[in-house]
Amino acid sequence: MDAVDACQRRCWRYDWVLDLDIQAFFDTVPHEPILKAVAHHTDLPWVLLYVRRWLAAPMQQADGSLVARDRGTPQGSAISPLLSNVFMHYAFDAWLRREQPDITFERYCDDVIIHCVSEKQAKYIRNVIAARMRRFGLTLHPEKTRIVHCWQTGRPKAPGRHPVEFTFLGYTFRPRYARKNNGGWHTGFLPAVSKAAMKSMSRVIRGWRLGRCTGLTFGGIATMINQVVAGWINYYGRFYKSRLISFLADQINPHLVKWAMRKFKHLHRAPAKARKRLAQIATQHRDLFVHWRHGALPSGMATGAV
Repeated sequence: MDAVDACQRRCWRYDWVLDLDIQAFFDTVPHEPILKAVAHHTDLPWVLLYVRRWLAAPMQQADGSLVARDRGTPQGSAISPLLSNVFMHYAFDAWLRREQPDITFERYCDDVIIHCVSEKQAKYIRNVIAARMRRFGLTLHPEKTRIVHCWQTGRPKAPGRHPVEFTFLGYTFRPRYARKNNGGWHTGFLPAVSKAAMKSMSRVIRGWRLGRCTGLTFGGIATMINQVVAGWINYYGRFYKSRLISFLADQINPHLVKWAMRKFKHLHRAPAKARKRLAQIATQHRDLFVHWRHGALPSGMATGAV
């Protein structure tokens, strides 16, 4: 969240962003620089021994065969993000601050956003970083590494056609309408929950199969889903919350309507009546579902929460 917040504030100050993507980073990051970086922080032989074993452990294929590895970190391992961060601290963070002290950036593992004052500077920094990564056998993805124009009200639009959005840590930054302090509206360059994150949440919601949980009460369903939904709201609701709330209302509440139609005989084949009843329940028991508490109410009751 600190990284997303810093990125938002810097997008207001700088007109251009270099959205950096290292191609197949976790599969190609070299081992020796990782070990050298870890050695900066410990002189315990057993730590270095186990780190080397983690890195060099062969990968098991679906058919049971083992493939030796001389680079990359084990996918899904809890140690991979930590080792990758240690490597990137020395290979990227410290190096960029030393070589380009005026450049500001945010990084989380291999997800990097760099802020620039011009398109020319962004192209120069991209080339400099590409050369640095090549020293470690790493390559910038030719399509996913992009130069983005952070357009908003009060700034001239860049000539030509440039991307005007990028995604960082599950948030898509792009021009969005926002209310000013005086009550008016303007277009700001702001983050909101990304399409990829919403697609992932939709998949989870469908997997609950709420319409078939007729053995549960409303309270039982709330107990089942509230903790997960609260986690989504805590993370994706920190910025431009109205986008997430609208999504949750559209995704979860229709499944609750289906549940009610199957649960109660008098609501069978009566979707309008079921929606009305759900709205009444939400009025009387707004605290029942965590998304209702934040304004994601059944159709016709949305509060427009921000």
